Amino acid sequence: QVQLVESGGGSVQAGGSLRLSCVVSGYFYSRYCMGWFRQAPGKEREGVAVITDDGTTVYADSVKGRFSISKDTAKNTLFLQMNSLKPEDTAMYYCAETNPVQGLRCRSDFARFSTYFTTSSYWGQGTQVTVSS
Repeated sequence: QVQLVESGGGSVQAGGSLRLSCVVSGYFYSRYCMGWFRQAPGKEREGVAVITDDGTTVYADSVKGRFSISKDTAKNTLFLQMNSLKPEDTAMYYCAETNPVQGLRCRSDFARFSTYFTTSSYWGQGTQVTVSS
C-alpha cells in the first residue's frame, strides 16, 4: 500500500511563501502522475499542479507563475513551493498519486490531470495553509 504524508503547512501573511513536502512510502509504482490538490471550506477540491514521471508539469491557472511543483526521486518526496501567497490560497492541501491504470492515462493527458485522481488514487492526510491579508 502506498502512503503519503504531507508537511510544511502553516499560517503566513499575504505575499509570503511556504514549501510543502510529501514523503511517499510503500509499494513503488511508476509514479506516472503525482499532484497537489486543495480544498477550501464549502468549495470543491481543486487540482493545483501535477508532475509526470518524465518531469512534465502542469498548473492551475490560479497558481501559474507563483507555485512550483518538483520532486526528489531519490528521497521519494514531492514538493510544492508556494510564493506570493494570497488569502484565496487558504485551504487544506493534499498530495496524491494516481494508481497505475490512472497514471498511464494521466501522463498522456496531463492537461486534464484532475480527472485521473479519484477515490482509488492514493492521498495524503492533508496540511493546512492559511494566508491572512
